[in-house]
Amino acid sequence: MTMGLSEMFCLLGWSAIIYSEVSWLLDAGRLSIGYGIGVLSYVVPVYIAEITPQNLRGAFTTVNQLMICIGVSAMWLIGTVIPWRTLALIGIIPCLLQVIGLFFIPESPRWLAKTGQWKDCESALQKLRGKNADIIEEAAEIRDYTETLNQQSESRVLDLFQPEYTKSLIVGVGLMALQQFGGVNAIAFYVDSIFISAGFSSSIGSIAMVIVQVPFTLLGVLLMDISGRRPLLMVSAAGTCLGCLLTGISFLLQDLQVHNQFSPILALVGVLVFSGSFSLGMGGIPWVIMSEIFPINIKGSAGSLVTVVNWFGSWVVSYAFNFLMKCSTEGTFFMFASICCMTVLFVAKLVPETKGRTLEEIQATMNPITPN
Repeated sequence: MTMGLSEMFCLLGWSAIIYSEVSWLLDAGRLSIGYGIGVLSYVVPVYIAEITPQNLRGAFTTVNQLMICIGVSAMWLIGTVIPWRTLALIGIIPCLLQVIGLFFIPESPRWLAKTGQWKDCESALQKLRGKNADIIEEAAEIRDYTETLNQQSESRVLDLFQPEYTKSLIVGVGLMALQQFGGVNAIAFYVDSIFISAGFSSSIGSIAMVIVQVPFTLLGVLLMDISGRRPLLMVSAAGTCLGCLLTGISFLLQDLQVHNQFSPILALVGVLVFSGSFSLGMGGIPWVIMSEIFPINIKGSAGSLVTVVNWFGSWVVSYAFNFLMKCSTEGTFFMFASICCMTVLFVAKLVPETKGRTLEEIQATMNPITPN
C-alpha cells in the first residue's frame, strides 16, 4: 500500500511536469515526485529485506541500487538527445509498471505477523519460498520475535530515542549522513562544471562516469553476500576518499600552475575512482543495513528519520557546493576526502556485520528487548 501510494505521487508529479506551462507547476511536479521517491527509497529495500532468505538478502537488496543506477544512467543518456517533456513522459512508464506489479506480489510476512495475521503471514512466506519449501522454522522464528515485540507498548516517534535503540539509531543516522556529506550528489549534479573547471571535456567525462557506475554496482551486488557488508563498505569509502584526493590535487596543481597538462586527466581519474567506488558499496549498503537493523515496531518512524537525514544531507551538500567551489575548489574536495576517511573509521568501529544472519538475530543483538 505504501509503495502504491508513493507511485501515485510520482505519477501526479510527472503529469504536472509534462503539461506544465508555468514554472510553479514544474516546482509542484518535482515536489510530488520528490515525496514519492523519498518514501520509496526506504520502503523498497525494507520490503526486499523482509521477503528474502538471509543468505541472499544482501544481494537482493543491492539489486535495488543496481536498478536505480541503470535507470539514472539510462535517463541521463536519453535526456541528452530528446526534449525534457518526452523524458518526463518516459518517467511515467516505470511508475505504471510498479503499480501494476504490486497486484501480483505478496505482502511482507513480517508486516503481516506484526499485525497479527498469522495465517496470511505463513501463506505469504510459502508463496515466496516456493510450494514445496519447508517454512516451519522460519515462520516460528518470525512469530516468536514478533510476540516478544508485542509485549512492548505501542511505539511512538519519541521511543526511537530510548536506550535500547541507541546503537541502531547511531549506525543508521551516521551512515546516511556520511554517505551524503562525502559529496556524492554534489559531484553527480555538477560533474559537467567540475570537468569544465578542470579543463576536460564535460561530455566525455560525464559519459565515462555513467559507464563506470553500472559495472561497479553490479560487482557490489555479486560481492555483497560473499565479502560481507563491512569490508565492502570500508573498501568503498576508502576508494571515494582516494577519488576526492585525486580530484583535489588536480585543482591544486592547476592553481599552482604546475603540471597543467596532467591536471585534467587527474580530475577525470579522480571522479571516475570516486564514482566507481561509491557504486561498489556506499551507494547501496547503507540502505541494506537500514533495512536490517531496526525492529519492525519502530521501522516506520526510524526509516522516516534516516531517510530525512539522507535527503536533507543531499540538499545541503548540493546547495552549498557552488559556494564551496568559489571559496576553494581543491579545499572542497579535500573536505569531502576527510569525510570519506571518517566513514571508514565509523564503519570499522560501529557498524555490525549482518551477512548470513536473520533479521530477528540482527535486531535482537542490536536492540535488546526488555518486556514491559
